[in-house]
Amino acid sequence: MARFLAGAAACFLLLTGAFLFWQSRAAQTPEFAAPPPVQNPGPGMLALPKPPEATAKSREEKRFSRADKDKNGRIEREEILGSRRKAFAKLDTNGNGTLSFEEWAVKSIEKFGVADKDRSGWLTSAEFATTAPPPPKKKRCSC
Repeated sequence: MARFLAGAAACFLLLTGAFLFWQSRAAQTPEFAAPPPVQNPGPGMLALPKPPEATAKSREEKRFSRADKDKNGRIEREEILGSRRKAFAKLDTNGNGTLSFEEWAVKSIEKFGVADKDRSGWLTSAEFATTAPPPPKKKRCSC
């Protein structure tokens, strides 16, 4: 028991010493101060222009911009539901505008059959990982 208490006291003292050392280093001023900015460049010195400032868009403004496909400042119903309609159309095999349980079950069974490579009747974690939808493709800059 005495060994345990001695070890705990030693650890406490070591951590206290490290903390105090860290605090004393933080209070010191740096040896090298930054040079003062050049107001008027002299002859032979190049005056650099200020870099452009990016406009800070809020998170909601970015989300709105992604949803506004035609960039007219308004989000219409088709802009929101377009991707969902495409996914629904893939499941609606007979094209009647409704999704029956049989249509959904057939697609699910097909997806399971494609993922079950070893035909064991169950999915391993590696097989299940193949059922995840692919990540969206990043658009290239149109600079």
